[in-house]
Amino acid sequence: MEGSSPPSVFVGSYGYPKVLVGPMVPPVHGNTLVMDLPESWLGKSLEDIVNYRLSLVRGIQAVQIKEPQGRYIESLQELAMSSQSTDSEVEFVKNTRPTLFVDGENAPFGPVGEIKTAKFSNSSSDKNIQKLFYDKDILAQDAVLELYNRGIEVSKIQKCFSIGMFGKNRKLVPTRWSITATDDMISKSMVEQITSFSEIDSCRLFTYEHLGNLYAVILFPSRWMFEMQEAWYDQEGNIGFGSDFEDMKGLSHYPETAGAHFASRLAVAEYLLAANVQAGVMVLREIRPEYAVPGGCLASKRRSQNGAKTKTSHGIHF
Repeated sequence: MEGSSPPSVFVGSYGYPKVLVGPMVPPVHGNTLVMDLPESWLGKSLEDIVNYRLSLVRGIQAVQIKEPQGRYIESLQELAMSSQSTDSEVEFVKNTRPTLFVDGENAPFGPVGEIKTAKFSNSSSDKNIQKLFYDKDILAQDAVLELYNRGIEVSKIQKCFSIGMFGKNRKLVPTRWSITATDDMISKSMVEQITSFSEIDSCRLFTYEHLGNLYAVILFPSRWMFEMQEAWYDQEGNIGFGSDFEDMKGLSHYPETAGAHFASRLAVAEYLLAANVQAGVMVLREIRPEYAVPGGCLASKRRSQNGAKTKTSHGIHF
């Protein structure tokens, strides 16, 4: 199969610590960046997003997480560094399985097949990522923060972190874990800065609705604290509920709302940091039945971010 990877790599979690790793490639050539760039999905219909994702064929090979080396992994690292869609040629052991993969954390993707050989054309690498990839002394967290501060998309940073490109003791990190870890590292750094700012002097309410998700972001005068509440309908039509709270000391447990907690915390922290204020924050998310196909934590973050940063008629100060 031939096509242009967005560029995109995926590290599974099944079988950990020996996981299935590989590129995601659509059977089309050209500019395919949007297929795996959640930052560009706001305003897109659910049908558009699903079509992007189902066009991606996931190639896999089993790799030990503590062995992010060898020609196969190196080629995937080079792919992750690429600043543009990359022409790819993938040969599978047998025909790909027409499987729709969906979970609550990652955006869906299409068929899956075991890779026999994979070749990627030489393409322009992002110089900021390349520099940190070859720096064997920098801590992974410092590399993540430096790239974020240089304006690299969070989704791009997450892919590079997942494929074992940063830090002293490098290893592969399953994609769903890398998304949460990256959001956590960046937002923690922001919160440390936010806590030195003055508190807001009035309450602020922002709402945003997209693809079956309704968000309400409430900011109120207080030292930093953050709470997220989610409500959803299960397959039987019953209402499910999850809630998590943290203050200056951080979380005391892994959140019930999982990666959405860290994704929303990052979105809100970006808003507060840009405004040079601190506040108490409550994020309310209603997940409606029409949200049939999850867009992943990053899509959740972008929806929260849009709700908090866009001052339209939906933003009320009181």
